[in-house]
Amino acid sequence: MTDLSDTSLKNDTIIALATPFGVGAIAVIRLSGPEAIALVNHYFTPKGKGKSLQTVASHTVHLGHVVDGDRIIDEALVTVFKTPHSYTGENVIEISCHGSAYIQQEILQLFLKNGARHADAGEFTLRAFLNGKMDLSQAEAVADVIASDSASSHNIAMQQMRGGFSNEIAALRAELLNFASLIELELDFSEEDVEFADRSAFQELISKITQVIKRLIDSFALGNVLKNGIPVAIVGEPNVGKSTLLNALLNEDKAIVSDIAGTTRDAIEDEIALKGVTYRFIDTAGIRDTKDVVENIGIQKTFENIEKAQLVLHLIDATKDFDVNSLSLEAKKLQEKYPEKKILTLINKADTLTEERQEAIEAEQPNWILISAKQKTGLEDLLEHLVRLVNAGALSNQQTVVSNSRHFEALNKAFEALNEVQKGMDHHISSDLMAIDIRQALFHLGEITGEITTDDLLGNIFANFCIGK
Repeated sequence: MTDLSDTSLKNDTIIALATPFGVGAIAVIRLSGPEAIALVNHYFTPKGKGKSLQTVASHTVHLGHVVDGDRIIDEALVTVFKTPHSYTGENVIEISCHGSAYIQQEILQLFLKNGARHADAGEFTLRAFLNGKMDLSQAEAVADVIASDSASSHNIAMQQMRGGFSNEIAALRAELLNFASLIELELDFSEEDVEFADRSAFQELISKITQVIKRLIDSFALGNVLKNGIPVAIVGEPNVGKSTLLNALLNEDKAIVSDIAGTTRDAIEDEIALKGVTYRFIDTAGIRDTKDVVENIGIQKTFENIEKAQLVLHLIDATKDFDVNSLSLEAKKLQEKYPEKKILTLINKADTLTEERQEAIEAEQPNWILISAKQKTGLEDLLEHLVRLVNAGALSNQQTVVSNSRHFEALNKAFEALNEVQKGMDHHISSDLMAIDIRQALFHLGEITGEITTDDLLGNIFANFCIGK
């Protein structure tokens, strides 16, 4: 990663391929920097009576040839974005050329040989941040938009990129900063024992900000799983049909199905999207007492996957004699062992049950779901339950949902600092001690939007971006 303390960062011209490597219909090569337009103008011949790229209006597209002396490299479209009205805030050129890997490399090498530098990962977005085109949380959302693979993760990223989260944090910080300045002013007149900050109004403000931050912190549990996919562990004894259920849900033979108990010895995962939310189903080893060392390792992994899962599907074999009351106790014990988990009890192979037996089970345990993974019956009911168990209402209500672990950590630290401020007011501590905790809260809120940054922080964030963005 380029040294962010290097002042030349804003003064050179960078170039990168903005589309994926490989052959395609077209490829887009992006340049940014003070000399980007002048550099491309020197190696671009517009068709017809085309003007110099340096004199054309911003946000215009021009057809012509990319040339190296007398040699034509390609016929391409060149889009011009002039400072400050561009993604990075600098002069930006985007060259849309034919998607030949050879042509892409020829154009890249042409400009690299003549003054451009290859962009580092995320450097275009880094420049957008440094030039004030977006704050840090919006810049991070750019990477999340690119990585989003479901409607829910896309919605969260788009909301953050549009500034919804940033605006909420900035408003809280501005209010806190206003009172903080009055507290700081009191320190200048400490000998006169005066109060510029109304303590009752300040108490109300701290209470309001704390409530908002607590809501944002609590939203991370939802935001994180929606961003990364909701892990769903399929558990039960051997041969209850866990692998068959996974295959039925995925509509493919992902897991080996066998009558031999203990076939699944390692977790098998795959994903499906339901109502815009990605679910990661995990087929686990059957839970039983066994002396098989390898199978025991698989069973230990089953318990590990239950710990990691957001939802648990507990399968029971309908072909085995069972008592509903004893199974209710078994399900209750599982819930007591994992109180934070949402657990669904499924009676598999329900097609083998008599109609009377099915009705009896449904009457005694209406929350249990009767399915046949092999016959693919009852699966729609199961999927509807899964969708209901995920509370994505905050997304549909356009509430801010936190999905970034860095933001979550900063919010927790700000929350702790504000709790210390609250304790200080309750115990009537001096303004100078209270000011320390207020500064801490302001610092951590500023970390989120980038009002307070370090080179290491920026380096870590933008190093995770793709080249060309």
